[in-house]
Amino acid sequence: MTFTRPPMRARLLLVLAIAPAAARAQDLAEKSHQAKELMASGKFVEAATLYRELVRAVPNNPGLITNLGMALDMSGDKTGAVREYQAALRLDPDQFPALLLLGSAYLDLGQPSRAVDALGRALKIQPGSLDAQEILAEALLASGRPGEAVRRFQALSDADPKNSKVWYGLGVCYERLAQQSFDALAKAAPGSGYWLDLVAESRLETKQDYSAFYFYHQALAKMPSMRGVHAAIAEVYKDSGHPDWADVEEQKERQLPPPDCNTQKLECDFQAGRFLEIVAATDQARDPEAYYWRTRACNKLALDAYLRLGELPPSEETHELKAKIASDRRQYAEAAKEWRQALQLSPGNSYVEKELAIARYKSGDLAGAQTLFEELLKRQPEEPDLNFYLGDTILNSQNARAAIPYLEKALQGDPHLLPAQRSLGLAYLQAGQADKAIPHLKAALPVDEDGSLHYQLGRAYQASGQRELASAMLKQYQELHGAQQSENAAVEKDVAITPPE
Repeated sequence: MTFTRPPMRARLLLVLAIAPAAARAQDLAEKSHQAKELMASGKFVEAATLYRELVRAVPNNPGLITNLGMALDMSGDKTGAVREYQAALRLDPDQFPALLLLGSAYLDLGQPSRAVDALGRALKIQPGSLDAQEILAEALLASGRPGEAVRRFQALSDADPKNSKVWYGLGVCYERLAQQSFDALAKAAPGSGYWLDLVAESRLETKQDYSAFYFYHQALAKMPSMRGVHAAIAEVYKDSGHPDWADVEEQKERQLPPPDCNTQKLECDFQAGRFLEIVAATDQARDPEAYYWRTRACNKLALDAYLRLGELPPSEETHELKAKIASDRRQYAEAAKEWRQALQLSPGNSYVEKELAIARYKSGDLAGAQTLFEELLKRQPEEPDLNFYLGDTILNSQNARAAIPYLEKALQGDPHLLPAQRSLGLAYLQAGQADKAIPHLKAALPVDEDGSLHYQLGRAYQASGQRELASAMLKQYQELHGAQQSENAAVEKDVAITPPE
């Protein structure tokens, strides 16, 4: 997640501070005025050209250099912008606008740790800056520090309650904290009633009723007195057209005793809506029950933040949330529609453009996705993700040879990008270069969910004359594929929605 802030950057344009001689001063002042007008009209490349001339004419002016950086920044040249902001800060280390813009540019470049440092310095100079506080919260979130980010977003929600970015950021923070807590529960008590209930809840939220039904029953088998499960099963019955069965489950729910608040305080707090208190109380807890209630409380707080977002006028963030929900349900065409609407509200936002391209790619609109990825790569030619997506899009369009250079470049930038390893291996194999395919397919085996990569690696070994390795790999494929089919068959059998017992 990232945000763009053109209005904030426009407010930070600095004035030309040096006027050496009268005639020259008039010329410089005129150029400065023209550059500002170009910035205001969105002609950032032309503005950058004028600012370069001004910087040459008046060297060592940190404000002017910052303006050049801002013009480059707004034109999409983030790397060039960072270079100018750094130059301005070498002349004036305490220049607030340069620090703020440097942090924002680092965030846009996918370097959130550097952004955190610059923004921390900016806030020491202007502690009350809401812009700096907001971007720092985003940078902390992007750095994998949602616990720190959530406190800043929470404070911003009080100070600026009509800011859609703040409510969206707060929701994402709580989602990340919920995921962290769930992952800890999965590690501490996999297959427990607590774990099964949370899995079921996630399936119910994404309308996977059969799967939710199965996991709720598994949870009840482990913890028969768990409150809320019968009510959830009742919802499944209602969705599947069995209101009479739902009545039975609701009756079972009503028959359960209330929690003992002396021994089950977290559950009592949850029922009372004291979600923030639960998050605070479980911050250092390490037992399955605490992980369970912390996960549920964070999910509720995320939902509350998104509901507040939904009450605000339409914004990029509201469409982003709708796109995310559609993607979770694998409704990628609907997600693309929401990203288009977000882009209308935030033109030129490279993050939104990338997400739109990904949604079109996943929806099967390969031609449309390819055009968008190509445009994005013109601005960020070294970005590994963009090179991977463009290469994979071309590969899926049955043009393996054309895909190879992009996939190779993706791995040059990030050798640990396993999806790119997979796609490059497949591209080499389709292009008749089995020897080159083998190391990449081997590297990608950890992301082989259905055994298909084992099969393709077996083919590559076979084509390169390594028959023993080919035989061994194809045997592994058959075992994996057979196990997957057996598991799918068992799940299909077990998740039938049956009447209450």
